Amino acid sequence: MDVALAFLFQSVVFQYIAGTGLVARVDLLVLLGFSLFSWAIILLKSGSFGRIRRQSQSFLQLFRSSRKLSDIRNAASTVQASPLPQMFMAGYREIETQAVVSENPGKPHLKSLDPVRRALQISASDELTRLEQWLSWLATTGSVTPFIGLFGTVWGIMDAFHSLGLAGGASLRSVGPGISEALITTAAGLVAAVPAVIAYNQFIQRVKEFGALMDGFALEFLNMTERHFM
Repeated sequence: MDVALAFLFQSVVFQYIAGTGLVARVDLLVLLGFSLFSWAIILLKSGSFGRIRRQSQSFLQLFRSSRKLSDIRNAASTVQASPLPQMFMAGYREIETQAVVSENPGKPHLKSLDPVRRALQISASDELTRLEQWLSWLATTGSVTPFIGLFGTVWGIMDAFHSLGLAGGASLRSVGPGISEALITTAAGLVAAVPAVIAYNQFIQRVKEFGALMDGFALEFLNMTERHFM
């Protein structure tokens, strides 16, 4: 039953597309490109954010249970997706820089936490930029594709009325098919826009959650640094 309905739907859609003009077909190809690229981003980001969440939780547990920064450093080098190891390495490198120039090498001491704090902030900003990569395309797709579809519809309606005027007759039966075929581009625009908007909102919410997680991790890192080196 489901297969029959899907086949019937495809047949109707192909019938409408076959009746469209050149402008509408180009319009549909553009919308198809937007839709395919958006779905590729959606699938890529869904898998990526899932890995980031799992790796971040694992690394955070390791960070909280470890007593030596050197142990955490070894684990941080093996984690690629999560932003937390990158922040850790940025702060750790700053600690190493200050510890090397310390007056007492046997007992490393930091003069100030401000450089470490700035290193963590810079790293967090870079990681947020990485997390937001390609999300602007989803926002663009959600805002632009309905208008691209509307353009195809308007053009199709103009063409239908122009043909009607040349024929010299006016009836709903004569103009109806042309208008219904023109409306397929509006439907296609909405099909491309709706998933992109939903995914964009969901991904932005996840990015905000990761941002809050990074802020909390930075504070925990500064607390640990202050306990060991101040």
